[in-house]
Amino acid sequence: MLAELRQKSQITIPKEIIIKLALSEGDKLDIFEKDGFICIMPVAVYPKQYLNELRSEINDVKAKLASGKQPVFDIVDALFEKLETE
Repeated sequence: MLAELRQKSQITIPKEIIIKLALSEGDKLDIFEKDGFICIMPVAVYPKQYLNELRSEINDVKAKLASGKQPVFDIVDALFEKLETE
């Protein structure tokens, strides 16, 4: 598919690609050059506060695992059984 470089360095991404990748207005795209090619990749952008909360939660679980307070399950069914009894 061909796209034309327009004023202000703008291009239009073909509709077939937009549909195939389920892109919509406002989505963020990372644009970079690699080995002479222009690459465009959809990315997810999360608020910094969300990432900080997630990082904190991960650190809490790591601490529980290290202390033996976090249960570890060998199979998913055991996890679900435990969750159902709580």
